[in-house]
Amino acid sequence: MTVAEIVLFPVRVRLVKPFVISLGPLTHAENLFVRVRTDDGRTGWGEASPFPTIHGETLDGAIATGRYLGSLLLGTPADDAPAYTARMNRALHGNFAIKSAFDIALHDLTAQAAELPLYRYLGGKEPRPLHTDYTVSLGTASEMAADALTIVERGFPVIKVKLGDGAARDIDRVSAIVGAVGDDVPLRLDANQGWSFEEAVTALRGLARFNVQHCEAPIDRYEWTRLPELRRHSPIPLMADESCWNEQDARRLLAIGAVDRINIKLSKSGGLHVARKIIDTTDVPLQVGGFLESRLGFTAAAHLALSSARVAFCDFDTPLMQTEDPVEGGITYGPGGLVTVPDSPGLGARLRPEYQLPSSAITITP
Repeated sequence: MTVAEIVLFPVRVRLVKPFVISLGPLTHAENLFVRVRTDDGRTGWGEASPFPTIHGETLDGAIATGRYLGSLLLGTPADDAPAYTARMNRALHGNFAIKSAFDIALHDLTAQAAELPLYRYLGGKEPRPLHTDYTVSLGTASEMAADALTIVERGFPVIKVKLGDGAARDIDRVSAIVGAVGDDVPLRLDANQGWSFEEAVTALRGLARFNVQHCEAPIDRYEWTRLPELRRHSPIPLMADESCWNEQDARRLLAIGAVDRINIKLSKSGGLHVARKIIDTTDVPLQVGGFLESRLGFTAAAHLALSSARVAFCDFDTPLMQTEDPVEGGITYGPGGLVTVPDSPGLGARLRPEYQLPSSAITITP
């Protein structure tokens, strides 16, 4: 089973409202879908979600690097994850979003050939309930409180709160949210590297009185050596995100006592192969999240979550923030943030035919 053809489909979907984090606002999900066909006629799907302020990747860049990496994958075995991962990494540093799209599609093909749902192929057993949080975008305290109340009314069990815009203002924001929804609703905080070390200490201490599960990425990713000191000052568990891209990062962070938890994202790790290495390397609670993927990318994320009982937290909400759903099959969302994963062989998701536009498709063949 070797790679015979690759087609790239760029899809741009407007968000219901701007998604604002400390690194800036986003108005559209600009993702690249990948279809891989093998010499035996199977088809696998993947998705890249470039996030310029985090990956340094854009949709146009993913298309260009996708052409290059795709040409290198032609003729290679679709079921040899260590080999194709090494091939892509030797050829091009970084660019993990587009690499993840190829990796997901190749895992889709391999699980289909094994006649297993992807989560079982990855080592999972019986499916268990997965529940996603829902994110409050960064804004004024009153805006965020109103958004949080809507989230609770929609039945989501946990609220994720974007922060990183000054310790005092962020404490006011969370106070307003708790005032609107009550203290029984758990919160997950994400500063997206927005605080200085001193601000982080102030914010984490000031937020400890609320029902907070953890805080992601409190300080700049390049300040990771200061995380152990911050952790000693913090009454709130710290979660690595932008500072942890692969299993080497995970080992390094845990070896120095930097964090309590790790957030895995496929568009950050370069796909399922490296994501599983992070899981196998660590012994701390894990979260699986993402960027602005559609339901296709988050279907892969949900399969990953089912592959290990140590995945304790799921952050699968961004498909619900998009004005269009370009995906056929895939995960479904139910009451209480319940996420149901397809049990058919492989990934169980694909791009809808009407989004496979010939005018924008890029075909890679020998």
